[in-house]
Amino acid sequence: MHDSDSGLRALTRLPRPLYGHVDALPNRALGFRHQHPWCQFSYAARGVLEILTERGVYVAPPQWGVWIPPGVQHRVRCAEDTRIRSLYLDSTRCAPHLERCRVLSVSPLLKELVCTFSELPVDYDEVGTEGRLAQVLLDQLVAAQEVDMMLPMPADQRLRLVCDGLRREPGTDASLEAWSKRLAVSEKTLTRLFLRDTGLTFRAWRQRLRLLNALPRLERGAPVTDVAYDCGYESLSAFISAFRRLFSVTPGEFARQLA
Repeated sequence: MHDSDSGLRALTRLPRPLYGHVDALPNRALGFRHQHPWCQFSYAARGVLEILTERGVYVAPPQWGVWIPPGVQHRVRCAEDTRIRSLYLDSTRCAPHLERCRVLSVSPLLKELVCTFSELPVDYDEVGTEGRLAQVLLDQLVAAQEVDMMLPMPADQRLRLVCDGLRREPGTDASLEAWSKRLAVSEKTLTRLFLRDTGLTFRAWRQRLRLLNALPRLERGAPVTDVAYDCGYESLSAFISAFRRLFSVTPGEFARQLA
């Protein structure tokens, strides 16, 4: 899904320190690479967002949102029916989170604040009740806990081919040995590069990819068994066990939380 953010790009400064009116922003997935001079918080009240940067892929169902610092090139992917609520913040109001992208936990309070703020006028009264609501929202964003749900992307171009191939076919059972033969690179070299560039082993990276790819389908209510096999797991129990280790809940519990 593509749309132009020309209205946002035309701004030389934000009309208020916190900007996010539901009708004044595209609030659609900008599938092309772009950046903003302000801090951005991308949140989906429904659906699952995928924010792609050079450093990695950040996945956020409605329990999470993605913080994007100023100047970071990124693009967005999501299903057509995803309901996005974007926030843009003056960088002077979000100094603690300026250095890198991150996935943040969205509490029920933060969710309600984001949705309520999106209905306020663009030129809301900064010194009245609307301004106080905006300040509480800012405080909650800065205080939100980080969630380690980023899929790191490697800098090495050979390894990038491996990761791009796995992202196209997350259910493939191609081994690292098979990839090494395809790329004419030793398996030992690829193993070393995976750890150096991503901090994960090949198996751990592929497993995180598969589990993150499972989130949009679970959010849409797909049967857990179908999701497990489509993600490349040979048994439902193996999928549930891996999912619980990463997310601390079972796939069924995750889907019920969203519902």
